[in-house]
Amino acid sequence: MKRILTVLLTRWLGRTPLGLAVLGVGWLILRRRRARAAAATTPEPYGRSSGRRARTVPVRRGRRESRVG
Repeated sequence: MKRILTVLLTRWLGRTPLGLAVLGVGWLILRRRRARAAAATTPEPYGRSSGRRARTVPVRRGRRESRVG
């Protein structure tokens, strides 16, 4: 039933230029929402959980620290 009403509403809005603009804006909003939902459900690769590094490894600053003796 929901599909039928959606098709009828889409056909009715598609008759006028203003209706086409409304349909375009609605399509963009739904597209963004679906992309965000898909990104939230897919796991991030290891170490890429945020924009920055998830884990930082200490780095030795100079060569003298690595020498033995």
